[in-house]
Amino acid sequence: MIEILTEPLAYAFMQRGMLASVMVGILCAVVGCYVVLRGMAYLGDAMSHAILPGVAIAYLLQGEILIGALVAAIIVALGIGFLTRRGSIKEDTAIGILFAATLSLGVALISVIKTYALDLTHILFGNVLGVSEMDLFLIALLSAGVLLTIALLYKELLVVSFDPVLAATLRLPTELLKDVLLILIAIVVVVSLQTVGVGLVAAMLVTPAATAYLLTRRLPAMMLVAATLGALASVIGLYLSYYFNIVSGAAVVLTATGFFFLAYLFAPQRGLLWHSWRRQSRANAPASKK
Repeated sequence: MIEILTEPLAYAFMQRGMLASVMVGILCAVVGCYVVLRGMAYLGDAMSHAILPGVAIAYLLQGEILIGALVAAIIVALGIGFLTRRGSIKEDTAIGILFAATLSLGVALISVIKTYALDLTHILFGNVLGVSEMDLFLIALLSAGVLLTIALLYKELLVVSFDPVLAATLRLPTELLKDVLLILIAIVVVVSLQTVGVGLVAAMLVTPAATAYLLTRRLPAMMLVAATLGALASVIGLYLSYYFNIVSGAAVVLTATGFFFLAYLFAPQRGLLWHSWRRQSRANAPASKK
């Protein structure tokens, strides 16, 4: 049993991949709590595809792909904030417009790259086992920055997210705080590229947080449980990837999804089986009294 756990860690690339996966799992889960509670699941998927123009431009200019992706993601995040600022366009509408436009632009740019199928595969599907020491440093730096920002602005983001009227009464810079949250989501998407790729990053944003939502009642507890589940799914998924020779990003997401369905079935108060048991108890109550 011990050999099963230690054998993969004998390789340096697995050690780096494990650290990167855990950091990304925690980061996605914490930020994903805001995504789930505010009903912004569509945003994560849209943002992950909206970075394609930045990736393509960076590749064409022979620059750093992650930098191009980060710039594109932040531009899209600020664009969503700008379009929805006056309330004339709803957030999901703005997301849909920019998602379609940037995705189309990205596909158009990628189509001129003759070797894109070979060179950009790791962007689409992730390559956690190819994480370098520099990648690990960048992931750690960006993750620390995002988590520190959330810690410093926790109360403000909480008020803006759940009580806009109180936020206005307190004269909080609501639009600025919304833009900050959008930028944080954009950074998380870019950080996750190396581990799960653009195709699966939305799942890591939503699934651990949704699982924690079924198990908790308060936001701090939800963040803690989501982070634990995100890290655990990353570790288990990477081991599954190693022993069953499957794509690491997909293994991580499937593990997180397995946790979700367990919570969906067995979670106290909110689980499907718990509700079935409650309905059955209520139905049998009159008979027992007789």
